[in-house]
Amino acid sequence: MDQKEQTSGHRQRLKEKFRRTAGEGLHDYELLELLLTYALPPRDVKPLAKELIARFDGLAGVLDATPEDLEKVKGIGTSPAVLIKLAKHLSEQYLADGMMSRDALSSPQSVLAFARTKMAGLPNEAFLCIYLNTKNEVLRYKTINQGTVDKAAVYPRRIIEEALNLHAAGLILVHNHPSGHCQPSPEDRQLTDSIVSVAKALDIRVLDHIIVGRAGHYSFAENKLI
Repeated sequence: MDQKEQTSGHRQRLKEKFRRTAGEGLHDYELLELLLTYALPPRDVKPLAKELIARFDGLAGVLDATPEDLEKVKGIGTSPAVLIKLAKHLSEQYLADGMMSRDALSSPQSVLAFARTKMAGLPNEAFLCIYLNTKNEVLRYKTINQGTVDKAAVYPRRIIEEALNLHAAGLILVHNHPSGHCQPSPEDRQLTDSIVSVAKALDIRVLDHIIVGRAGHYSFAENKLI
């Protein structure tokens, strides 16, 4: 059996294993390897999958990597990079759809899962606002600003203006700490107080401010700071 036939047989076995188990029990490198088979010609891509996971510190790091950084890895061209980013975007959209169909207060985990998937791996700080109606259902989510590795300029006026345009009754604030540590800084607390104050004057509730990072999350509501 030549190398091409061996590779084809291995790929088919990997696909069948995934179909049979729905991915349960597969190593991260096997999942990534299977994804790469749809964008690369027949060859052994297991070493490449393992290299990507090692280089970006895990499967989450691979999915969070920029296309430019992915393409710096030998053997990864445009198509594999696009496919990896597509997989990440699809997971974000799946979680967003689940969040949109639920009461944010009764299903806080759906909001948290979306927030962590979308923002925890970003290289720079970003600030996102989730706008809610009177039933606490999500009307819209919007990234308000993106900044540097440790700071994002946020103006409460922009958040409130968008809330008024949407006739929103409530807000959930989300931002990330690229460092991975989720404890709020004094500036985070000050900004939260400012937004709460402006929103309250217009009868808009701020339900929570969630800080996400690779190490976990911090909820102002859970810690009784809102």
